[in-house]
Amino acid sequence: MSNLSGFVKRIRDIMRNDAGINGDAQRIEQIAWMLFLKVYDAKENDWKWYDDSYRSIIPEELRWSSWAADDKSGSALTGDSLLDFVNNSLFPALKSLDVTVQTPVRQSVVQSVFSDANQYMKDGVLLRQVLNIIDELDFSDYNEIHAFGEIYETILKELQSAGSAGEFYTPRAVTDFMAKMIKPEIGEKMADFACGTGGFITSWLKELDRQVVTTKDREAYGESVYGIEKKQFPYMLCVTNMLLHDLDVPNIFHGNSLLKNVLDYTDEDRFDVILMNPPYGGNEKAEVKNHFPSDLASSETADLFMSVIMYRLKENGRAAVILPDGFLFGTDTAKINIKKKLLSEFNLHTVVRMPGSVFAPYTSITTNILFFDKNGPTKETWFYRLDMPEGIKHFSKTKPMKPEHFEPVINWWNKREEISADGFDKAKRYTREELEEKGYNFDLCGYPHEEEEILTPLKLIHRYEEQRSALNSEIDRVLSEITAMLGGKEE
Repeated sequence: MSNLSGFVKRIRDIMRNDAGINGDAQRIEQIAWMLFLKVYDAKENDWKWYDDSYRSIIPEELRWSSWAADDKSGSALTGDSLLDFVNNSLFPALKSLDVTVQTPVRQSVVQSVFSDANQYMKDGVLLRQVLNIIDELDFSDYNEIHAFGEIYETILKELQSAGSAGEFYTPRAVTDFMAKMIKPEIGEKMADFACGTGGFITSWLKELDRQVVTTKDREAYGESVYGIEKKQFPYMLCVTNMLLHDLDVPNIFHGNSLLKNVLDYTDEDRFDVILMNPPYGGNEKAEVKNHFPSDLASSETADLFMSVIMYRLKENGRAAVILPDGFLFGTDTAKINIKKKLLSEFNLHTVVRMPGSVFAPYTSITTNILFFDKNGPTKETWFYRLDMPEGIKHFSKTKPMKPEHFEPVINWWNKREEISADGFDKAKRYTREELEEKGYNFDLCGYPHEEEEILTPLKLIHRYEEQRSALNSEIDRVLSEITAMLGGKEE
């Protein structure tokens, strides 16, 4: 394909003329299922080449090369005929593929990807134009498939400004930094229990790839990841992402990590490394809390994931997790108990406090990266405040966070020292006893100079909703105590 760099723009320009596409999120979702089928078709050709016994789970007439590819003979489906085929033959068949527990993962992913997928386009002629652009991609060419990996990253990055879809994308500068500091090793297995589009997994693979020397190393590389994603749209994007990164068996599963009792996890369910940005600001159904010990049961999604992480980290394992400020200074019972468990059973060695606009424009909630391992209880914790780069007031879509913005903390990491700036702590070490004396309030080395940020009305509402949601667990606790004081619920 000669115009790889213009791929996204060409498709966007076509879809803008289709009445069925409403906004960036739908456009990306529409592109996603088509890209998946194109990539999967190329992968199946490879699998057949190396394995004569391989049989596709997709009926021949539904494979990309059978209906989407245009051989320029004039026989390619288009217009109403194309829409009828996609809506009434392709989607129903792929959604209902016969999948059992014996079905290999690389085949069962097709049904999982399409289980809740949507076809939004209403103009069959425009749909044909989009298919033709995607079909120009030559995924049999090693260089092109790797070059397209960069283009795919651009598509994922657009999620950050695509309304609520931004929750599935963590800026690549952040995931790369976390993977770099966690130092992957050949033979280890990492997990992300809310993997979104697979950003942490790809950053892990990029770091691990530097160590691949032998064929055995390459096999270990391909078997080193595990992901699970609750929502279908990012799940589809993630599976495609894994195929583009040469993972023929993408161990990515469509499901909810919070639906299993944490006390039932065995050693087989635990991992050497966990890299995550758990969903925060949201709340799960009340019954989900039944999967957690009563002292850790929280109404806040991030708290529940933190418990899952602690129960699924191997002995001597290590983790890097993004959590909102609310976790650091939260004083409701569940948060206190989670932090007690974290300090008493794990070594919380570093907390990096990030600027508030890292996830802009999706959210301005201030977040932190917690680094810990399971090598014994915490003795001391370092807090480091990563300030905004000089000359930049806020990160944005046009001025996103870049890898070089993490250089100050990387330079400090191996030569740790306490730092004071303008009379405020920028980097400081606290003993476990000091953190306990502070009532497990980890709001340390924070940002002393909060600048006023002017937001649009919609963003103000969104921020209010996030802050209100983050307080729900505290409200629930207080109401529960009042109810108990009054003698229980009123009949």
